[in-house]
Amino acid sequence: MNLSIDRLSTRHKLQLAVITSIVLVLTPILLLLGATSIQSLISLGFAICIGWFVSAVLTQSVNSGIQALETGLLNFKDGEFSSLLAYSANDELGRLCDVYNQTAEQLRQEKQWIYQRELMLDKVLQSSPQALVLIDSTDHVVFSNYSAKLLFNSDSKLEGLMRHALYQCAEEQVRQAMEMGRDGLFHLKQEQDETQTWHLSTGEFLLNNQQHKLYIFKQLTRELSRQEVAVWKKVIRIISHELNNSLGPMSSMLHSGQLLSKNLDEPRLGRVFSTMQERISHLNEFVQGYGKFAKLPKPKLEVIEWQGLLDSVQQQWHFTLGGCLPLKSCYTDKVQIEQLLINLLKNAHESGSAQSAICVKVEQKEAGTLLSVEDAGKGMNEAVMANALIPFYSTKASGSGLGLALCREIAEAHHGQLSLHNRGDGQTGLVVQVFIP
Repeated sequence: MNLSIDRLSTRHKLQLAVITSIVLVLTPILLLLGATSIQSLISLGFAICIGWFVSAVLTQSVNSGIQALETGLLNFKDGEFSSLLAYSANDELGRLCDVYNQTAEQLRQEKQWIYQRELMLDKVLQSSPQALVLIDSTDHVVFSNYSAKLLFNSDSKLEGLMRHALYQCAEEQVRQAMEMGRDGLFHLKQEQDETQTWHLSTGEFLLNNQQHKLYIFKQLTRELSRQEVAVWKKVIRIISHELNNSLGPMSSMLHSGQLLSKNLDEPRLGRVFSTMQERISHLNEFVQGYGKFAKLPKPKLEVIEWQGLLDSVQQQWHFTLGGCLPLKSCYTDKVQIEQLLINLLKNAHESGSAQSAICVKVEQKEAGTLLSVEDAGKGMNEAVMANALIPFYSTKASGSGLGLALCREIAEAHHGQLSLHNRGDGQTGLVVQVFIP
């Protein structure tokens, strides 16, 4: 009996309570009035019908309100907050539905705000230069970004891969760093003898009641190089300052000495003054050259016309043009890019390469423009390539060690990158690539 009553709706329970009350109240009254059984039954039946009809009318709004709330709560369960309840009677259920509508509107706005923040966060994570990999407690990859795909040498998404499958795509050094499970540095050996320095950060947290582990890979090669160059620039500025402080008085004293010795008949003084003048001029050029590296101005970006630039440079340095020139516009500082190209061609001509083997290529890539200068010289061994971009480092007897360092500064000032590669396929020579986004 209790189970049968529990299955009844609230409206039917109210109607049953009304009918029960009528029967309990009317039966003693009929007995006191001495009504016959037939009269009592007719009276009770008539009263029950009226009570049922009246209670049905009065509880209609209750039934509508409860059904509206039930529908709304089912929407909440499904995460749907855009539907509002139409029930608006001026009773307790009406006020309850009004509170529901206000809550739904607030939750809808918060859900939309969270959705927009998730889109923004996903965009930031996907475009981050740091490689991010999130692995759950079952060793499945549940999140990765574009940089992670590049680090793990994968053409498809990493999501869904098991940890061991992820290791099959990665370099051995990456696997070892992840297996160690702690923060630290590791080195990746790339093609053409390049070595990259990476830093791994790890963290653990609960997500959807499951333990997850986050791996953050950050490449430090460029940052370390930038810090190294910053130190060199500071040293150069100090040296230039001290040299300028000395060269000024020396030049003035030399001029005074020349004036005082005009009336002296001593030919050796002329050679002495001439040598001093030559050395002072050389030191001035030396200081100006290093100052150009230490105080490289911010690029003045404009649309560059590659054909005109290459024709201008080709009047000074011989080279052949390979590939097709890019069709898309490239915004650079023309003066700085011209200086970069001249420095690279100068190195190529001094490498012992035949002029006919020196080639310049300008290629359009998806994310920018790739400028390449190839020669057929001796190339670089591992030790030279590791130090070639460091200021003051040179293998030439009369070299200043600033050519490639200045080229790298110009490339990075354009938010690009310069890289050195020995030519493959049994060919000797060097390829210098400059990518400009």
